[in-house]
Amino acid sequence: MGAQWKQKGREASALKRGQVFGKLAKEIVVAAKIGGADPDLNARLFAAIEDAKKHSVPRDTIERAVKKGAGLTGEQINYELVTYEGFGPHKVPVIVECLTDNRNRTAPEIRVIFKAGQLGAVGSVAWMFNHVGLVEAHHENAAQDLETVAIEAGAQNVEPLDAADVPAGRTGARFYCDRTDLDTVSKFLAKSGWTVTASEMSYVAKNAVDVPDPHKQEVIAFLTALDEHDDAHRVYTAMR
Repeated sequence: MGAQWKQKGREASALKRGQVFGKLAKEIVVAAKIGGADPDLNARLFAAIEDAKKHSVPRDTIERAVKKGAGLTGEQINYELVTYEGFGPHKVPVIVECLTDNRNRTAPEIRVIFKAGQLGAVGSVAWMFNHVGLVEAHHENAAQDLETVAIEAGAQNVEPLDAADVPAGRTGARFYCDRTDLDTVSKFLAKSGWTVTASEMSYVAKNAVDVPDPHKQEVIAFLTALDEHDDAHRVYTAMR
């Protein structure tokens, strides 16, 4: 399933569009708070803004989120990253990262969703994943040698993106690196003409789990419920 499970067609309705906009704006706020308001100096913010643009988030919404995160609006920001681990239906390992301003609200709601599987303690499934730096980017030169680019950037591994996830006529790739090298890899790619669309810490399953077709919809429904929770930021799974 790649580094992060992504719900297909998540912009299908106005309600979902609003929810997606809210999550993207929250990522911009947090990125600006952590690394500052200048996207040229803040790879995570640059990627968050690019992702927001890709999903047609209004410019004023993006600008407001940047100013809020940078402390220019006087608003207090209390988001914290809370990670939940467990198993979905049919013992599929799952990690959910939530950005929340009230963990006492988020925890019981996530617990309810996990009734379809089993919520575990911290570390119960994390050992099944590698915690790495992840950069997704695309380049106008479709003839790029990805292995060479990865070596030059300082990434440890690289894989091409599906054509459907890349603008027409461009080549796209997902670069994996040590978490401490994330900013370095992101900046190298940006300076080399790559458009960075994601720059984040990620969980990648060490071994994929095959779920028989008759049961896949049950797992997908569970993952969708997690992904659609307002506080869910990233959903990772070992399902192939």
